[in-house]
Amino acid sequence: MKVGVLALQGAFATHARVLEGLGASVSEVRTVSELAEVDALVLPGGESTTMSMLAESTGLLAPLQEFVRSGQPVFGTCAGLILLASEVLDGRPDQRCLAGLDISVRRNGFGRQVDSFEIDVPIRGIAGDPFHAVCIRAPVVERIGDAVEVLAEIDGRPAVVRQGAIMGTIFHPELAGDNRLHKWFLGI
Repeated sequence: MKVGVLALQGAFATHARVLEGLGASVSEVRTVSELAEVDALVLPGGESTTMSMLAESTGLLAPLQEFVRSGQPVFGTCAGLILLASEVLDGRPDQRCLAGLDISVRRNGFGRQVDSFEIDVPIRGIAGDPFHAVCIRAPVVERIGDAVEVLAEIDGRPAVVRQGAIMGTIFHPELAGDNRLHKWFLGI
């Protein structure tokens, strides 16, 4: 399996290092042709509005939407989760979504940069100690559709969600020093 990491903006290099450390063949995705060569895709944290605008201006938006609808594995973290949402409640009017997860999400839902935090979170399906979640201007999932499975919560709100082959977290697992979510995504 060749895993692509969307490399328009954000924490793509850190995800690539974690995935490569697990033995995955990793490719940074910036173009339509690079996207066409991957079997799975990671949408990193960063700034969701900027990623949306760059995806549109580079011609990647529609191919990304098609990839997400294809049933291939996709993993979105923080801003990547926002991109995967079907609705962004407080986004810019020109912000686009990939609509891979039937959720409504609020950007920076836990507050601004100074409100960022870390917390240990048990995740259903992942054995061992709770996962150390690094929440940087984390989004809040305000609504989940019937097909969305909530795998973890923070303060009673969804923190890890899955719908089919698409998984998303409100936090940055690539910064935790714990590769269990990436392993789960890779199916190893």
